[in-house]
Amino acid sequence: MRQKNPLNYPDIFNCNIVVVGLGYVGLPLAVEFASVKSCIKSKKIINRKVIGYDINQKRILDLKKGFDDTKEISFDKLKSASSLEFTNTEDRLSDGDVFLVTVPTPINEAKIPDLSIVKKASIEIGKALKIRKEKRDKNNNYKIPIVIFESTVYPGATEELCVPILEQGSGLKFNEEFMCGYSPERINPGDSEHTISSIIKVTSGCNPEAANWIDDFYSSIIKAGTFLAPSIKVAEAAKVIENTQRDINIALVNEFAIIFEKMNIDTLDVLEAASTKWNFLDFKPGLVGGHCIGVDPYYLTYKAQKLNYHPDMVLAGRRINDRMASWIIEQIVLDLTKKRLTVGGETVLILGFTFKENCTDIRNTKVIDLIKTINKYGMKSHVVDPLASAKETENEYGITIHKDLPEERKFIAAILAVPHKEFLAIDSSKLLNSIYDDGIFFDLKGVLPRNKNISRI
Repeated sequence: MRQKNPLNYPDIFNCNIVVVGLGYVGLPLAVEFASVKSCIKSKKIINRKVIGYDINQKRILDLKKGFDDTKEISFDKLKSASSLEFTNTEDRLSDGDVFLVTVPTPINEAKIPDLSIVKKASIEIGKALKIRKEKRDKNNNYKIPIVIFESTVYPGATEELCVPILEQGSGLKFNEEFMCGYSPERINPGDSEHTISSIIKVTSGCNPEAANWIDDFYSSIIKAGTFLAPSIKVAEAAKVIENTQRDINIALVNEFAIIFEKMNIDTLDVLEAASTKWNFLDFKPGLVGGHCIGVDPYYLTYKAQKLNYHPDMVLAGRRINDRMASWIIEQIVLDLTKKRLTVGGETVLILGFTFKENCTDIRNTKVIDLIKTINKYGMKSHVVDPLASAKETENEYGITIHKDLPEERKFIAAILAVPHKEFLAIDSSKLLNSIYDDGIFFDLKGVLPRNKNISRI
């Protein structure tokens, strides 16, 4: 850690931090900053105040009670973060010295980046910066505020889109009266091993002095260390290609699966054999949803197309992954038809609805695509997920969620779509007992023991 702090910047060890957005990214970040009491590198005592801000009043009330409905942060962890305050009151924002923006940046139905939420956050921070300067000027103790964006954006968005909004709302001059940076989030929902402090943090700033300050700021809580990128654009680009690379690799093995099915070859057998080579990449076929891998590539392709370049490979990978749900249901219907079973009017059991296993997040889940395709074939679905919120799923998708596996009911087909640990704890013979004798059980992730009665990609 650099020993000299710029005189006109906030004190890294004694400043007020405002985290805007308390979802899967913002809450763990706020808790981490509030929990670390001495600098990871210098061991210097930390005395920071953290204000967690979210517009969702119920979310704030739950967090004040120590309850995190995402299940990412435990009751004990929340309560131990004594310097963390939760609020949905905009007036509290003006008390901040450092602002961390961790709001969602989804895509719309046309696969175009939707930056409306990050724009709104920038507007609110701009207002807060203006009030903050007026308050601090009266006491003659003004320190230059730092605004750091963590939300996924296309390269250039921070300086081209967010900074002008901050300038307009605050009346302050960028690079003089306020500074900006970008540090991409690397949160993996449902993963208790790869936590904030154990993952290298990419940092960046609008100028060398700000960049060094931001890097030191994160270094105070990140045990794995930081990587200072040469510019904000580089840090933004690094974020979108991390998940774009994964998306393309999964698309490749999904295409392998389609080819091998025509050859009557088990895809997972092929991948297991190929993985014995030291440099073979370990990717599995399946659905690609969520708010990262299934979204981030569109931020890159959007910007590329604005620059008159058509990103063929990236978009080809997206097309393959987006049609996998339809392909899976087509294979099931084809197999049922070969057995001379009538599919119209029958019900398919769907095990799991969230976008990934052991996680409550339903955003951009591709299980909904399975259900829509099932409906197209005149079938119905019965969805079981012990983690997904029944209320959120009903409001967002119009889908009824059941928490438990039905005991007596039989289905023409069942799909283990999301292998929550709760499902894996059930004996596979009991899972198979949920279908008719001539029905089909499809293990989408290939996690169940090999069985002639279990199909897989």
